[in-house]
Amino acid sequence: MTTADLPQPTPMRAAVSNTTPRFALPAGSCDTHFHVFEPGYAPVPDPLYGFPDGTLQQYLDLAQWLGIERMVLVQPTYYGTDNSLLVDVLRKAGPRCRGVVRIEEDAPENDLDTYHELGVRAIRLDLFARASWPTEDIIAYVRRMADRARPRGWHLQFYTPGTVVRDLLPFLADLEDTFVIDHMGYMKESDGLTRADFDRLLRVLDGGSCYIKLSGPYRIAKDKPLSSLQPLGRALVATRPDRLVWGSDWPHLTDGQRDTGELLNLLADWAPDEADRRQILVDSPTRLFYADAHSPT
Repeated sequence: MTTADLPQPTPMRAAVSNTTPRFALPAGSCDTHFHVFEPGYAPVPDPLYGFPDGTLQQYLDLAQWLGIERMVLVQPTYYGTDNSLLVDVLRKAGPRCRGVVRIEEDAPENDLDTYHELGVRAIRLDLFARASWPTEDIIAYVRRMADRARPRGWHLQFYTPGTVVRDLLPFLADLEDTFVIDHMGYMKESDGLTRADFDRLLRVLDGGSCYIKLSGPYRIAKDKPLSSLQPLGRALVATRPDRLVWGSDWPHLTDGQRDTGELLNLLADWAPDEADRRQILVDSPTRLFYADAHSPT
């Protein structure tokens, strides 16, 4: 497939065209999942989409419009394990921005030290790329990466199909290292996942070292309205609001016209209690990413 044949992201909507929040964001609110794409940085040889419209300045304009004060840059598949752009963004954005890297298993310790000094606090595990592995091989990989994360107090973030989440649940229930599952577990009905599978995920959330990211709801809803996810969102909040974080998933690949404010406003329905929203937007991100900084007041 040539570059011209790849799905092409739509242009990014203006920040001020996004819906404004329906609730007052608490001080220190954090978006724990956004990506940045800038000219001059090489993608992987086989990217899944064309070059997106999503620069750092465009994101910062959006964050200011919505009232987001802190943010976490997550390394996208587009750049693989080359974290050059992430490093440059962390240097430009300063301590309000933290990072989640993708690394090779043999990444040098000096590189990890540099990442940590710049604000990296987690390793992203791409289990989509390893979905065909036997479960025991995936578990061994997770354990090896946990060994790389643990000395710096980092956690693991799982970017993974819901089918792999389902198969890993017995292991994850006993995993003592802190981990975050992206995109609400990615448990899509179209992949054969059921409410029973989701309920098992809730039990892991309730009793283990698990956090779940309220991000990418459109990835799960597919052609259904976002309101169809209300039962799942409310179930997560009812289980452990203190183990949830929110992420915009900006720039919403490959739909740059998606309304980020609409996604933020889902919290008004999923977490109608102000104290729960504070845990999701402020307290949990602080524990995961800003434990070495002053907590917002």
